[in-house]
Amino acid sequence: MNKRRTLEWDWYAGTIPENVLVDETAYIETTFSFYFYRSQLPGGVEFGRGASTYLGTMFDVGPKGRVKLGQFALVHGARIICDAEVLIGDYAMISWNVVLMDSFRVPLNPVERRKELELVPTRRPRLAAATVPARPVKIERNVWIGFDVCVLPGVTVGQGSIVGARSVVIEDVPPFTIVAGNPARLVRRLTEEEINRHA
Repeated sequence: MNKRRTLEWDWYAGTIPENVLVDETAYIETTFSFYFYRSQLPGGVEFGRGASTYLGTMFDVGPKGRVKLGQFALVHGARIICDAEVLIGDYAMISWNVVLMDSFRVPLNPVERRKELELVPTRRPRLAAATVPARPVKIERNVWIGFDVCVLPGVTVGQGSIVGARSVVIEDVPPFTIVAGNPARLVRRLTEEEINRHA
């Protein structure tokens, strides 16, 4: 990132917002990742040492949202929907088309939801406003999340865990386990030998 907060290699003519903190060793493939970014908080997004985001990653962060990428976290084409807090731990690996969401944004009640959807065309960018409470999402250290996974509000994915491709994670994942499915269920616990490799 240069002094103008642009990226020399970027195909999109955007800038990195002033309240995004980027370690000098971090990598952002494109400023288009911030197209839906609206956080007004200091450090609305923080990139730790060696953290990287690649093409397709979108920070859909509301005015009171905050996202933190730990050291050497790698996010490849994920959508991060955040109205409170999404934490991605050190050495976490997030595959393409993953959705991490701390909020459903719209009410479950169909009448209220319809009212909100009728307002979307009047907004720039065209987004639903956060009308329901957000619940933070935490992806702990050394987690590997496979492609097309959806992690729902309030979930913590425990240290060293693996989430199988196309899973929907609706509840906390214990540390050092493998989960998969819709909804995600325990497949097995990692062996002591596997856990020691994560230390």
